[in-house]
Amino acid sequence: MKKLAATLGVVGFVMVGPVVAAPFFFSTGSPDGLIGTLSRRPSAGQVETETADDFIVSNHTLINHATFVGLLPTGTPLSSVSDVEIEFYHVFPADSANPPSGNVPTRVNSPGDVEIGAATRDSGTLSFTTALLNASFTVSNTVVNGINKSPNQFTGGEGPATGEEVLFDVSFSTPIDLQAGQYFFRPEVGLTSGNFLWLSAPKPITGGTGPFVGDLQSWIRNDSLAPDWLRIGTDITGQGPFNATFSLSGTTLSGTTPEPGILALVGLALAGLATLRRRTQN
Repeated sequence: MKKLAATLGVVGFVMVGPVVAAPFFFSTGSPDGLIGTLSRRPSAGQVETETADDFIVSNHTLINHATFVGLLPTGTPLSSVSDVEIEFYHVFPADSANPPSGNVPTRVNSPGDVEIGAATRDSGTLSFTTALLNASFTVSNTVVNGINKSPNQFTGGEGPATGEEVLFDVSFSTPIDLQAGQYFFRPEVGLTSGNFLWLSAPKPITGGTGPFVGDLQSWIRNDSLAPDWLRIGTDITGQGPFNATFSLSGTTLSGTTPEPGILALVGLALAGLATLRRRTQN
């Protein structure tokens, strides 16, 4: 019986194990003024348009807070922000038809066709505040309407724009639960009038939490292009490539997923437990 108790103790220790929590923070830094790209909620007469940029989590992570910075038309009151929605995407080909349609030059390293359903947050599941950072901020180029299927994807952009630089600070009522991996972050903003343009950040990342291996460029699509995406820099403007300005914070968890060696130890312990049980029954 002492051997049985010892074996049970080993199994319990291996299966339970400590869960270590640590703060998680990711940031691309501050806007670089190179480009602003549409990321707009659908409304009457306004087609939905999405811009997305990537990040990596190295362990199981719970994200409960995000910020992003964009451009509102000059003179727009912050109260004109009517809606904010946040989505997360896996990297293609996850959640996607493969092979893709061929309507864009490539889908390699793009967001997937559809969002991660359990990771969508909108009114009722998030809260947000806005803060005016700069009453007059200029970007050298924009992408608003020029989002076209191949072979007409290159437009060079739609030229410079000046507006209000605004920080969006978003909290999630239920954290976004992500396993280790690479993902795309996509915010959308609805205004009572005018367009929200998400501002670019340096690539490679020079501020925030710094550069990381495998940093992908930002992508864009509208309802006419979906489920495909275009690379803002490489495909549409011939500039960049670009990152987008955002940050994510939360908690990283470790110790919740047994390593292969631990699983092997559990198997041996369970096998020993079965043998001891048979002996005690004889």
